Amino acid sequence: MERTHAAPRTAVVWAVLRAELERRAGENLTIVDVGGGTGGFAVPLAQAGHTVTVVDANPDALAALARRAAEAGVGERVTAVQGDADRLGELVPTAGADLVLCHSVLEVVDDPAVVAGDLAGALRSGGAASIVVANRVAAALARAIAGQLPAALATFQDPAGRGGPRDTLLRRYDAESASALLASAGLAVEQVHGVRVAADLVPGALLDTEPGAYEALLRFELAAAAVPPYRDIATQIHLLARKS
Repeated sequence: MERTHAAPRTAVVWAVLRAELERRAGENLTIVDVGGGTGGFAVPLAQAGHTVTVVDANPDALAALARRAAEAGVGERVTAVQGDADRLGELVPTAGADLVLCHSVLEVVDDPAVVAGDLAGALRSGGAASIVVANRVAAALARAIAGQLPAALATFQDPAGRGGPRDTLLRRYDAESASALLASAGLAVEQVHGVRVAADLVPGALLDTEPGAYEALLRFELAAAAVPPYRDIATQIHLLARKS
């Protein structure tokens, strides 16, 4: 796999995905990556021998995906499908996937309940969904620390976790609301982790200049990801859910 899976910002997600792949060792899985863009997850998964369909609305991102997959020698195992996540049910086969990825998508779709239902519909029985959503708690804290106190208060008080009309996201989640959304779609949440517990707080210059800082941050992210309250203040929340 590409070394992207070792980066502190994505290490927790990759750790969960590797465990799921090891659980099904020896199988060539059918994977759907919703909003997968340029293939940061799709290409490494294809390199591991799996077949990946990336659904994304951005044609430029899909063109970059095709180049990246070809350069990695896995072009035949990666399929690009242009379309919105809101139309997922029309774009991928029903009950055809062993694993679906939906990272940083449910915050911007028109109807997250419909998309969650389509994610479940795309899975075979026993298949897993890897979901990453923005954490409303982290957004409120980050704005308060930055001195954006009105926006911080708005994020804290708004049921959707928005910081005002200029907010680029339609909604944010916490572990409970994200789990409830997936449960309503028939997906049983098995694991919840925080993503980027500290990775967004550590100065980049420190990682570049302090010996061992990068590896120490990586170890901290992996150690703290499942432990409240660290999990609950991470920038993002990752959930692994299964279709029974």
